[in-house]
Amino acid sequence: MTFASPWLLLALLLVPAALAAALWFDRRHARYAVAFTNLDVLASVLGDRRRPWRRWVPLALFLAALALAGVALARPVTRTPTASSRATIVLLVDVSGSMRADDVKPSRLGAAQLAMADFIDHVPSSVKVGLVSFSTEPDVLVVPTTDRVIMQEGIDLLEPDAGTAIGDGISVAVRVAQSSVGNVRRGRDGKIPAAIVLLSDGAQTRGVLLPLQGAQRAKAAGIPIYTIALGTPHGTLGLGPFGGYGFGTAAPPGVGGARFPVPPDPAILRAIALETGGVAYQAKSAAKVDSVYRRLGSSVVQHTKRREVSSWFAGAAAFLLVGAIFAARITGERLP
Repeated sequence: MTFASPWLLLALLLVPAALAAALWFDRRHARYAVAFTNLDVLASVLGDRRRPWRRWVPLALFLAALALAGVALARPVTRTPTASSRATIVLLVDVSGSMRADDVKPSRLGAAQLAMADFIDHVPSSVKVGLVSFSTEPDVLVVPTTDRVIMQEGIDLLEPDAGTAIGDGISVAVRVAQSSVGNVRRGRDGKIPAAIVLLSDGAQTRGVLLPLQGAQRAKAAGIPIYTIALGTPHGTLGLGPFGGYGFGTAAPPGVGGARFPVPPDPAILRAIALETGGVAYQAKSAAKVDSVYRRLGSSVVQHTKRREVSSWFAGAAAFLLVGAIFAARITGERLP
């Protein structure tokens, strides 16, 4: 919380001043002794002294009201995260052949599809979501839209293919995000209301642009990239009958069902996130993939909105002041 007029917090000095005045008047009043001839009255006074806290309730409520009023005078301001009405998220998904690996159940791509379906349910309905896949080349499957049915259809169409062109995929995702957002002023952090969520399970094997070259284009456009490295270090894939990874279950003659390692490359994905101001995640299970997408769905493409809340403190101060007056009438005590 910040204050639009912080110097007015000096008004809070009235709180200890009022407390000191109340204590001084209380001691001054106690100097004058009164002779009691009525024992019943004396007993009632002694009874009150056995419960001294009641005497201080009106004063405590009054001082609390005074403190809240002093805070309200300084015009407190809060910052709350809110989704931009023109925000866009582009899901950039690796569909290389290694996404057939089943070290993440039911498969790497299968787990990603389930998580993305959950992701679009958690993203605010006003946020546009697009889908770009990449293997040897990038492919725009769904332009950014608020229609979640179309997005789900695009997710269902994802199929593993061949190579991994991360840099080219990022470049296309940047263009898709920019065209969706349009001409919008950048925020104080130099970013536009757009983000890319990149999921990949391997190092680059195809493409024109290197991964960090694509990341530099995203940085120049003011678009952060949140990366997810999918898979385990021990993930493997069988050699199919046509000499490629995963294009069937039977191995060619003489190969004997050989399997090849297809570990993820978290280092390059971490570098991409760092270059663009995003965050890097690793997911070695379907549950983790879903957890990461859920987290991103509630946090990506948000900005902080300033809101003055002086009325909250003023209202609370008025409520406590009424309570102090009511307590004073009950206890017979005077307010400062």
